[in-house]
Amino acid sequence: MSIGGRHTMGFDGEGTRPRSETAGRQDTATRLNQLPADQGGTGGGKLVSSPAEKNAAANTIETRLVPDTKKATDFADEATSTAIGAMKDWQTATGLKTVQETWDRQVKTLVDRLHREKGALRATVATLGGTDVERRQRIRSVPSSLDAY
Repeated sequence: MSIGGRHTMGFDGEGTRPRSETAGRQDTATRLNQLPADQGGTGGGKLVSSPAEKNAAANTIETRLVPDTKKATDFADEATSTAIGAMKDWQTATGLKTVQETWDRQVKTLVDRLHREKGALRATVATLGGTDVERRQRIRSVPSSLDAY
């Protein structure tokens, strides 16, 4: 690099190492926008999802994920409240209270999202099932000479 006719040494983003020392290194940054060439995704490119599987997933959300999340939140809130009470005269109590409020908002967001996912799963089953029934009725309404057999 040249500034005002003087040559200076440039440094890269690795702190104080000159670029000349790091120029030969290969880029080892993690890229999350693609899978490595030697690996494939799971599932083999097939979308397999029956109404029964959708209903099972919705039921799991309703009977396990939401209740277990609420239980874990209650446990964490109880422990945090105990810690806040024990440190009531310290600034740490104020910090813990803020953390608890943030935690509670995040859990509410998560539970709301779980409820939306459950509803979407069940709505998909109803919509696709209704479409199938409607199509079957339309097809059967077309007269056919095969109906006599």
